Amino acid sequence: MFTKLCRPVPSINFRTVTCFCKPRQLNKHYNIIARANCSASSSFLCDKNVIFVAGLGDIGLDTSKELLKRDLKNLVILDRIDKPELVCELKELNPKTKVTFMPYDVTVPIAESKKLLKKIFDKLKCVDILINGAGILDDHKIEATIAVNYTGLVNTTTAIMDFWDIRKGGPGGIICNIGSVTGFNPITQVPVYSGSKAAVVNFTSSLAKLAHITGVTAYTVNPGITRTSLVAKFNSWLDVEPDVAELLLEHPTQSTKECAASFVKAIEKNKNGGLWFLDQGILEDIKWDKHWDPCI
Repeated sequence: MFTKLCRPVPSINFRTVTCFCKPRQLNKHYNIIARANCSASSSFLCDKNVIFVAGLGDIGLDTSKELLKRDLKNLVILDRIDKPELVCELKELNPKTKVTFMPYDVTVPIAESKKLLKKIFDKLKCVDILINGAGILDDHKIEATIAVNYTGLVNTTTAIMDFWDIRKGGPGGIICNIGSVTGFNPITQVPVYSGSKAAVVNFTSSLAKLAHITGVTAYTVNPGITRTSLVAKFNSWLDVEPDVAELLLEHPTQSTKECAASFVKAIEKNKNGGLWFLDQGILEDIKWDKHWDPCI
């Protein structure tokens, strides 16, 4: 994300590792076995195990459908939304992928998140990617906005480090955090929401720079204004603009399907430190100008 570092950081290329749970020296052999059931034009995601937090939401559901086109091995959806019919729909899309749903509230303590993740790791043994997608948009609900959009994301990420951190003998992994274009430039009428998304961008940037220590890479996907139930009606901070939703939707927007297509393309690129801008079919890795460096 930044253009210059005060000291060199060892380069880590996780693209060559098919599954983090396999030793690097066995990668070539394992790659042949793992991809035996994948198509000739298979994606980076083929045969991967993915945890998707909020994979049944508006953008989440269409992204889950898009992921299933890539022949995942397992898609584990963690969500507070309990809609069995949606899970059944996903299961029918691709019989090659095992879809599992587990209820999850991102605002629970880290200890609870660790317990849930342990169940998943005990069952799957290997998890390749964590997608953090929970979010709300309502600047009347200040504490909830920060708890879901930022604290919950940080806690879930922190919890999975127990299983991935190479300093603890873990295999490493990939974090995909859903931010927003408001993390670049705010919608001023919703400063709490915009601030929470800016925090996600900053947190994820730090994770990416720590990959040489933890073995865990990270990037953000940042959708433009997308036509979802969140955007259809929401409250501005202190009611500074009662019609903020209507005014916002007067400008160009994208559908959840458009967003999902770009979302999965970003995951396939698997770029540590990527700051992906997703809007109306555009997928661009934003270059962030550096104005200060702690030099540590």
